[in-house]
Amino acid sequence: MMSLTCQNIGRARYDMVSCGCSSSSSSSSFSKKNLINTSVNLNKGFQLHKLVSSKRDVSLFGRKVFSTKSPEALLNVVPQGPASVFESKSSDPILVSSLLEVVAEDLLTLNKNLQSIVGAENPVLMSAAEQIFGAGGKRMRPALVFLVARATAQIAELKSSLSVPISLMVKYVRGGSSWLDGGELTSEHRRLAEIIEMIHTASLIHDDVLDDSDMRRGKDTIHQLYGTRVAILAGDFMFAQSSWYLANLENIEVIKLISQVIKDFASGEIRQASSLFDCDVTLEEYLIKSYFKTASLIAASTKGAAIFSGVERNICEQMYEYGKNLGLSFQVVDDILDFTQSAEQLGKPAGLDLAKGNLTAPVIFALEREPKLREIIDSEFSEDGSFNKAVELIIKCEGIKRAQELAKEKANLAIQNLQCLPLGGFRSSLEGMVMYNLERID
Repeated sequence: MMSLTCQNIGRARYDMVSCGCSSSSSSSSFSKKNLINTSVNLNKGFQLHKLVSSKRDVSLFGRKVFSTKSPEALLNVVPQGPASVFESKSSDPILVSSLLEVVAEDLLTLNKNLQSIVGAENPVLMSAAEQIFGAGGKRMRPALVFLVARATAQIAELKSSLSVPISLMVKYVRGGSSWLDGGELTSEHRRLAEIIEMIHTASLIHDDVLDDSDMRRGKDTIHQLYGTRVAILAGDFMFAQSSWYLANLENIEVIKLISQVIKDFASGEIRQASSLFDCDVTLEEYLIKSYFKTASLIAASTKGAAIFSGVERNICEQMYEYGKNLGLSFQVVDDILDFTQSAEQLGKPAGLDLAKGNLTAPVIFALEREPKLREIIDSEFSEDGSFNKAVELIIKCEGIKRAQELAKEKANLAIQNLQCLPLGGFRSSLEGMVMYNLERID
């Protein structure tokens, strides 16, 4: 098995420049088998599995971690093998608000800026902007930017602190400060978070138009309220505005990384539109499409945050892998919920993907075991009751159960990708985001 990197995620050969890879990376041809049979290649030279601050207790999923090691010893620690994500699982439900408490102020600042960004130059879009950014949502993607930014900036600050005399370090700790308080955000980090949320929101608006969806997060969609024309223009404007802000960051690696995301969105939509009601679609093809539509943006968010923190390239790549694996797990869970939750719980119509011929992981797994399901899907549910029959077969053939296993596999990989980060509130929250996602299907 080999690590699934950006060289083999969804193109026969990746452009090393456009994806922001190291020039030393291999550009071998893409193997579809690699997309499922993945393992993480952790670099011993940069892992900081047990990095904690001097004389400071830290809670990690209810467990106390304590160390009196110096920063230099902490940076050189060799980690133990990563545990399964399920070994840290608590019986108490994970609350997103608790996970994001460590970046709550950062998110408040972001929320204040988003509406003004869209409406400032285009008053006609102001009411649409209020609906877009006032419809709820957890702001998961910008939150991931802030969490990774503070965790990786902490690494950069720790390395720079090695040149500080020990006497000053002791005074620093006795004064109540801690290396686990996290690194400072730069203006680039904050702008990146805004860019990511604008791109995500623009993609949702266009998705709703393409899918003719009436609801999003339990509220009417933009095109239902203001018409298709305004919805498309609002999405286009946010894509354009995000591109403008992106260019002004003046970091060519991040510019290329985020620009690739916008291209991936289009590629994902094209792949989906060209494979509707296609019972021959493979799990590999599904994962590639899921990467384009969901995981690409999350991976770019986490890697971009690490780049602006100035950490080593191998840490940036692990943050990319974390975002990719979390994104894939997140998409699989969403596709499971499409079968198991009601429209009220989902905030959008239930069973929408299957009804429109978009075959997701539960369907693909079930098709491997039940020929009758193929016949029903090939008919495009032309007979009365055929849709409900298809759902019954998917459940009976353990399509949902096997999809749950796939989501957990990707979640475990995401947890392993975090081994390079210091223990503390920020890494704990990043791990918690993975666990929260899995809790949605428990």
